[in-house]
Amino acid sequence: MRKLIIGLLCLAGSAVVIDFGAAAYSEYHVSRQLRAGAELSADPEVTFHGFPFIAQALSGRYDNVAIRARSMRPDIPGEIGIEATLNGLHASAGELLDGAARNVQVDRVDARMRIEPTELGRIFGIPDLQVHTRPADKSDGTGGSGGSGMTTAGALVLTGTLPTAPNGRILGAAVTPAGSASKGVSVQIQADLLLDGDQVRIQATGFYHDTDNGQADSTTATESEIPEADRAAVLERFSRTIDTKELPFGVEPTEVSALGGQIVVEGEGRSVTIDLDRLQQR
Repeated sequence: MRKLIIGLLCLAGSAVVIDFGAAAYSEYHVSRQLRAGAELSADPEVTFHGFPFIAQALSGRYDNVAIRARSMRPDIPGEIGIEATLNGLHASAGELLDGAARNVQVDRVDARMRIEPTELGRIFGIPDLQVHTRPADKSDGTGGSGGSGMTTAGALVLTGTLPTAPNGRILGAAVTPAGSASKGVSVQIQADLLLDGDQVRIQATGFYHDTDNGQADSTTATESEIPEADRAAVLERFSRTIDTKELPFGVEPTEVSALGGQIVVEGEGRSVTIDLDRLQQR
């Protein structure tokens, strides 16, 4: 009986090792396929969730496939994060392994694009830019955005240092010429975060003051300390429109939010047909 139990345990352990090995082998091939198709600089991270994997492969339906990659875009300095979760991927094991997974059916695709603080600072031309969320204080539920067809994701507080000229005027150029700035001034700006179609809009609405005590952060300049002639230029520096292009596998964006200093754009597709060779549309 003892030998039988030991034998069964060894058999179960071998089955687990084989199952994980088969999953890893498939993850590697799909990752290489995605990298080549999307022209990525590195292999994306691909994970087949669910056990046993071999049972999913035999049925031709994979419960949950998570994909994470880093991608470069000509209109956004640096790299952005792109992610996709495929729930109910229908494809045979042969299609996944030989790179022939074209026009495969997926029950649901959750796609995301993440723009991190470093890249946001480059987009705005403000290297130390920080993004925080704040409670919405508009009674109309629009965050003061107005307009039709726009989805308001929330209100932001943007903090960053702008260069100043020797005479104290704030320089408006995104890139300050060498030697032209004597110091910088740190400001806090309140802004609306909006999704307008397939574009993300960060629209500065005014200078931010701490509503708890009526004072701004002691390390930042208040509105009264900014020359009146420079205030409009300051707000313009903290306003940007970012084209989301298409999320992974062509999913249309439906939501944008700020999380941990990142701007996260998300979308969902149900009962869609995708090409696993086209993680990123170009």
